[in-house]
Amino acid sequence: MVRKWAFRSVLAYLLLGLFLYVYLFFLADSTLPDMYKGSSADPATFMNDRELMLSEEFSKIKNLLFFLSTPYEWLFYFLILILGVSKGFERWARGTVKNGFLQTAIYLFWLSLASFVAIFPLQYISYKVSKTYNISTQTFSMWMKDEFTDFWVNYLMMFIIVTVLYGLMKRFKQRWWLAAWALSVPFTIFMMFVQPVLIDPLYNDFYPLKDKALEEQILSLADKAKIPTDHVFEVDMSEKTNSLNAYVTGVGSNSRIVLWDTTLEKLTDEEILFVMAHEMAHYVEKHIYIGIAIYLVLSFFGLFLTAKLMRGIVANYKDDMKVSSVSSLSSLPLFLMITSMLLFTVSPFSNWISRYEETRADRYAIELTGDKVAAISSFQKLSKVGLSQVNPPLLVKIFRYGHPTMLERLTMLEKYELEKKE
Repeated sequence: MVRKWAFRSVLAYLLLGLFLYVYLFFLADSTLPDMYKGSSADPATFMNDRELMLSEEFSKIKNLLFFLSTPYEWLFYFLILILGVSKGFERWARGTVKNGFLQTAIYLFWLSLASFVAIFPLQYISYKVSKTYNISTQTFSMWMKDEFTDFWVNYLMMFIIVTVLYGLMKRFKQRWWLAAWALSVPFTIFMMFVQPVLIDPLYNDFYPLKDKALEEQILSLADKAKIPTDHVFEVDMSEKTNSLNAYVTGVGSNSRIVLWDTTLEKLTDEEILFVMAHEMAHYVEKHIYIGIAIYLVLSFFGLFLTAKLMRGIVANYKDDMKVSSVSSLSSLPLFLMITSMLLFTVSPFSNWISRYEETRADRYAIELTGDKVAAISSFQKLSKVGLSQVNPPLLVKIFRYGHPTMLERLTMLEKYELEKKE
């Protein structure tokens, strides 16, 4: 039975990969509708032929890697369950030490290491593709440093979460999911508070914006939007990427607006002000807090479904899954597999919410700055530098895009101007 399940799961993954390849490279339509030809949304007006070709190639490869990586994660968790690897890790941990915390630490280390090794090939391919298309500027050693940092940050975070989660499973046999959700509320807020000051600096150097004249303009814009802030931060990203970005992070007194140095180098002051106005909109419209609320609602139902599914699977397939009970450490891959599947299932909805908020932020930015030319050119540069498709396939948009497509963003600006004239 185990061999049959393993063979079928691997075969299903390979067939899925073949389907995705055919869809993305041969069936999906990313051409620009004729009605937009020659408009500001037409990539032919701001990209040369080589850039157009590279953007199509790069986008297709990255989209394929995205759609392959998530089910690959599911396959990994499924295989280490049915092949008894997870059970072996648990037996190893229990045979090494008697302390429960140390058992969790040992089990989680081996599981994390196995996951790191299994997923590393796809991660490396993604890095090489970005390097080949001149998106990534990282050396291999720098990239590996980030990978190892990721490993230990995720390991420490997972140790805290798993220790608490499985402690709740042992104490509350039926309602552990409710207790876990209740604790996730303050934990989520706490993590958003400390992320900018404790975790982000592990990867990059943050410092106040060096261009004081530009900072004064940004702060003036913030004052106009009634945003209490004293500093804008820039982050040294040019040693890692050529992409452009700016974002809002943190909550409360630790919230901050961050600009990548690549954005500062490649956009004009007017374009940067439009981008900053966009980010300010997220603060003004409280998108961060709305995001927390939506996450907590989804996690409530997600944990409830996870508990129900785990209980049913362990009750009916405990021998096949090599899991003695829901609260045994060896069930962790099952928990991770189910939650990953649920997150992927709701991603079209969460992406739709995000795209709606981003559209509102775009509208707010153009209203605050009144600079349509800078707005259009900033979007065009974002698309050009990032080699992104202006009009991605529908499946890609639904599952990957937390922002409106460039076609939607640029045409919105055109329509907005018409609406203002009317």
